[in-house]
Amino acid sequence: MSRLAQTHGLTDVQTEILSTVRDFVDKEIIPVATELEHRDEYPQDIVDGLKELGLFGLMIPEEYGGLGESLLTYALCVEEIARGWMSVSGIINTHFIVAYMLKQHGTQEQKDHFLPRMAAGDIRGAFSMSEPALGSDVSAISSKAVRDGDEYVLNGQKMWLTNGGTSSLVAVLVKSDEGHPEGTAAHKSMTTFLVEKEPGFGEVRPGLTIPGKIDKMGYKGVDTTELIMDGLRVPADRVLGGVTGRGFYQMMDGVEVGRVNVAARGCGVAQRAFELGVQYAQQRHTFGKQIAQHQAIQFKLAEMATKVEAAHAMMVNAARKKDSGERNDLEAGMAKYLASEYCKEVVEDAFRIHGGYGFSKEYEIERLYREAPMLLIGEGTAEIQKMIIGRRLLEEYRFQG
Repeated sequence: MSRLAQTHGLTDVQTEILSTVRDFVDKEIIPVATELEHRDEYPQDIVDGLKELGLFGLMIPEEYGGLGESLLTYALCVEEIARGWMSVSGIINTHFIVAYMLKQHGTQEQKDHFLPRMAAGDIRGAFSMSEPALGSDVSAISSKAVRDGDEYVLNGQKMWLTNGGTSSLVAVLVKSDEGHPEGTAAHKSMTTFLVEKEPGFGEVRPGLTIPGKIDKMGYKGVDTTELIMDGLRVPADRVLGGVTGRGFYQMMDGVEVGRVNVAARGCGVAQRAFELGVQYAQQRHTFGKQIAQHQAIQFKLAEMATKVEAAHAMMVNAARKKDSGERNDLEAGMAKYLASEYCKEVVEDAFRIHGGYGFSKEYEIERLYREAPMLLIGEGTAEIQKMIIGRRLLEEYRFQG
């Protein structure tokens, strides 16, 4: 275990879980990640290994067959997994956002039906807010649900669905006018539907199509897709929580967990970039000595290590705040913003330390250089985080004059 990014005050159980995950990452993920990423291949063997470790049930309560661990434990595991390959952490993240939303907001029947199979990894979760025309402006969604007897009929197109193909349960946010008269604020007329489907692409159930994988610059291996609903019929008992109009709040609660996850991913990728940079700096020689002995490189390493340490501390603080039951949107936004920005900077410095070899697909840093930008936009862009942070600061520090 490196000196950087240590977390004090962990229980013996947390320490053992993290040690097991790190060992799995070092042995099963890092050796194959770059090859799988270059082929854009779904890491089925890795996912099966995570399933055996019980990680799909990490935060699901013990009564439903999970491990009942905290957000902090989960975030630290994500940090370790992203250190190996960020795409793998994405496979787990969307699953856990849906499991968390079910645990916090689901009806008892919904919890009993889904959570045990989610804990076992037999049901894989995905969630869907964004649409092609709106980006981070969630209030502008146009997908709609219309009541028809004991069912709702859903129509619309969703975008940027992580695990869209491999998932079997999707939490989908749509507008629902039922009980919400004209003029109701947009965020009060949204509902989350729990949509079950077959894994795969094409028409995966009547009225629901997953067209195929979106070809991306990085973040490969994990499938990112669109989702098209055309007369999709969903039973009324699959409204999350059983009541319409609460979807926006449910999704935002889930996204707070997601933002801590993105911060943890940024920490993990930055750690790996630092490891690669500091190792290479001691192997490469110029002008008769290791490049690590040149002051210019030492300055880079000092800055990189400081950023790794600072991002980790903010991420841990945000996770602990959520675990305590307190509102953590300010801390989660700050952690996500800082960790993703620092990740990009640390990766670029490691890339520079590698010189021309950093541009070669033979070296791992090339993959990290393409992966880091996703963190700047995932779960809300850096600009959106700054808006959230600014608004919350003005609430906390309201001028009393």
